[in-house]
Amino acid sequence: MKKWKINSWKNYPVKHIPEYTDKKELDMVLGKLKNFPPLVFAGETRHLKEQLANVVDGKAFLLQGGDCAESFAEFHPDNIRDTFKVMLQMSLVLTYSASLPVVKLGRIAGQFSKPRSAPTEIKNGVELPSYLGDNINGIEFNERSRVPDPKRLFKAYSQSASTLNLIRAFSHGGFADLKMVHTWNLGFIKKSPQAKKFKELEDKIADALAFMDACGINSDFNRRLKTVNFWTSHEALLLPFEESMTRVDSTTGEYHDTSAHFVWIGDRTRQIDGGHVEFCRGIENPIGIKCGPTSKPEEIVKICNAINPKNEKGKVTLISRYGYDNVGKFLPKLIRAVKKEGLNVVWSCDPMHGNTIKSATGFKTRPFNNVVREVKNVFAVHQSEGSFAGGLHIEMTGQNVTECTGGAQKISDQDLSHRYHTHCDPRLNASQALELAFLISDEIKKNSQYSKNIAQAVS
Repeated sequence: MKKWKINSWKNYPVKHIPEYTDKKELDMVLGKLKNFPPLVFAGETRHLKEQLANVVDGKAFLLQGGDCAESFAEFHPDNIRDTFKVMLQMSLVLTYSASLPVVKLGRIAGQFSKPRSAPTEIKNGVELPSYLGDNINGIEFNERSRVPDPKRLFKAYSQSASTLNLIRAFSHGGFADLKMVHTWNLGFIKKSPQAKKFKELEDKIADALAFMDACGINSDFNRRLKTVNFWTSHEALLLPFEESMTRVDSTTGEYHDTSAHFVWIGDRTRQIDGGHVEFCRGIENPIGIKCGPTSKPEEIVKICNAINPKNEKGKVTLISRYGYDNVGKFLPKLIRAVKKEGLNVVWSCDPMHGNTIKSATGFKTRPFNNVVREVKNVFAVHQSEGSFAGGLHIEMTGQNVTECTGGAQKISDQDLSHRYHTHCDPRLNASQALELAFLISDEIKKNSQYSKNIAQAVS
């Protein structure tokens, strides 16, 4: 392949990047951003890659979750805290049930822009450009709001920096201490069917910690009991911004996209001869690749080889998003193609995007049962193919929203209008996210044990 440069993506066709009317203003904004401090650091992305390498080997599990699209309007420390809490809760359930460490990766601190299925939308006979995310244009349905505004990138950077600052404080300032597990519950979850299950888990962990304390092992002497690594991720969609945040690591000479620890290529932008793949092949960050019904196994293999020519463990995560009824049709072929090529990848499941429907009341939603069915179908396929289902990628929030139907709360089509707050796609609320963790923990345990047996048989 041709030699990579930080701006070589501009020589390739790109999709879902907005046309800015004022190019001079865009260049000014991007020029200033190039001199802003990095949001994350090269050493952090290397550490994440090491943790993801353990997932490849079946020694850890990847949990990736957060907002469909972050917004300026909902930016609040309580919302960040509550999403962080739910991720901790889910991780605790999965770690305890499956006996595996969980790599915690948020869709946060940069997940603003989204590709849309249509370039325009029509309301009451008025046609305007589609809303593309708060870092590009406004959600308000008027002509002025829908014009892409480069200055929005400053606010997106500022919000991301503030979010990261708070997450680092939560991760390393005592909030994540296992002794504080009883404080992780959210108010409305205490009334949910999951409350009793999580309380039982809290009690078991408290007993284990009391025993360890009696043996002289506690968070005063063991930092791993009171801190967590919490990484950030977003779709590498708006390439002008991603380029402006890409820096050379002074210790290695490598390029790192310092906007997030992990970025992914979406289902709509993974063209092998496109700008998004070109950009991502030159940065050292771990890269996700969304794989949907339109992806061909040979195409995914080519993209993996382009992005990870050294076949480095932890570098590539394949995120399947087929829809629960399409998993058996598409996933086995992809697994076989990847195994035949001998590629090292993390296999993750996105059970959200393939299960989006329009409710009878006109809201875009995702039936919780279909989300669970896709996860279970993915685990079953991996077990039959002898591979390790190592990750879960979900759109969720710590807020008590009503955007996805079903679950133990029995949210109906009529309930959707009560608290439907998403700026793009429907998210699981905290109760549904925790319920999902409980429902799939046994599947992870079975899949993990199956992979261990395979590894032992091979060795």
